[in-house]
Amino acid sequence: MPDACEGAVQEITATLRRVSPRYTKPRVSLRSVLIYGAVVGVWITVTIGAWFAQGVFAWTVGLLYILYDTCLLVYIARKTAFIHREPPATLDVPIHGPGPRLGIVIAAFNEAPALPSTLDALLPHLPEGDVVLVVDDGSVDDTVAMLGQRYGVRWAADSPLGRSDRHPGLQVWCNPHGGKARALNAGLALLRTELVATIDADTKLAAGALEHLRRAFAREPEMVAACCVIRPVCSSGAFAGIFQWFQTYEYMRAFCSRIAWMSSDSLLLVSGAFAGFRRSALLRVGGFDPECLVEDYELIHRLHRYGRDHDLDWKVRVLHAPQAITDAPGSLPSFLRQRRRWFAGFLQTQYWNCDMTFNGRYGSVGRWMLPIKALDTMQPIYGLTAFLLLVSFAVLGRLTIVVPVIAVIGAKIVIDIGFHLWWVHIYSRWTGQRAGLGGFGMAFLSALVEPFSFQLLRHAGATWGWCGFLTRRHRWGATPSLPLAEVNAR
Repeated sequence: MPDACEGAVQEITATLRRVSPRYTKPRVSLRSVLIYGAVVGVWITVTIGAWFAQGVFAWTVGLLYILYDTCLLVYIARKTAFIHREPPATLDVPIHGPGPRLGIVIAAFNEAPALPSTLDALLPHLPEGDVVLVVDDGSVDDTVAMLGQRYGVRWAADSPLGRSDRHPGLQVWCNPHGGKARALNAGLALLRTELVATIDADTKLAAGALEHLRRAFAREPEMVAACCVIRPVCSSGAFAGIFQWFQTYEYMRAFCSRIAWMSSDSLLLVSGAFAGFRRSALLRVGGFDPECLVEDYELIHRLHRYGRDHDLDWKVRVLHAPQAITDAPGSLPSFLRQRRRWFAGFLQTQYWNCDMTFNGRYGSVGRWMLPIKALDTMQPIYGLTAFLLLVSFAVLGRLTIVVPVIAVIGAKIVIDIGFHLWWVHIYSRWTGQRAGLGGFGMAFLSALVEPFSFQLLRHAGATWGWCGFLTRRHRWGATPSLPLAEVNAR
């Protein structure tokens, strides 16, 4: 088994080298270069010009930021309006036959405290034939010992594969430490199920989540990847309650955004904290890329690219029925580290796939989504620059600039409140989660204070990600002293 797994992993790696743009380095069009250059050039121009312009136009960088953000909000609201008219149908229609088998991969590094609650939520509802495969990524804590003592996992002599004598579907593979993507690829090589679900070690699935996921794939053979509903829970940290409050609404907006892009056949993000995949498609594109800081995000780009290049009608969907809760950062340091990694990985992926930008060969992903993502690369820089300029103008007493800018910000907040309440409504109808959302009153308050607090923290983390991307100093799997629950919170 070890030799067979190693051979399968090597085959996955070889496939990645054949199909990934990181290795093939496709030709980049002039239009792609121009849009990235223009976004940076405009930022430099308006930032320098701020010290020479008068009135509200001295704050042009903020006006551009607000205009872009508002246009996105309007687009997403239009694309999600169908949920207000007709919420998604349930997936309670029975499958004809046993349905596809499902393998669940959990990459675990030093997860002894978090893993039991995840497994306790999974194993009692695991159908016969499905497999839960925990890939231990060279943990140096009690993860492996805990799995043996609590779940009866036993290893044969000289074998890295253990099986539970209490739970027939539970297996554990001991992998050398190499990062999450390598651990997931080992699980992909070991499993033989048609479907694969990736679950973070600190993610707890709701009852029936796996069955809903199985039915969704059975109903749509073209679907190769599925994004499931995730709700953040901050279990530790001095300001855990505050961070959970902001991140709850952030996750709502993110899922509404994904629904909108799905309706345009251009969804690019499926959160690996709880996602479903067709295993055959993952093998065809080379699995997860160990060099990417956000392996789940990069993978979807590769699936879109491969599907278009080979005339395959592959679909990436957001599902409303499979749901889970996941641990999220509850302290400022862990939050900033997470956002640094996310944004640096986002920039990696954009760089590797910039040839798809404005490339009609890749459908709406190339024509619309990736040009928008080119703007997103600088959006946090625009936002942070706008804030710093406003503070500078206020300190210097330039009230002819500050007063009209505050009026613009006030109008933007009013607009954001309306959209904020809309997201709560749409998310509630989409997921059926009507409890624990804090209600419209808390959503209203969040929209008021977020621009001057949580939003700035997001921008700060993204700016740190820019530094990591440019210096290439931040690499996934290079910080084994940090627990995965903190480093890889979704």
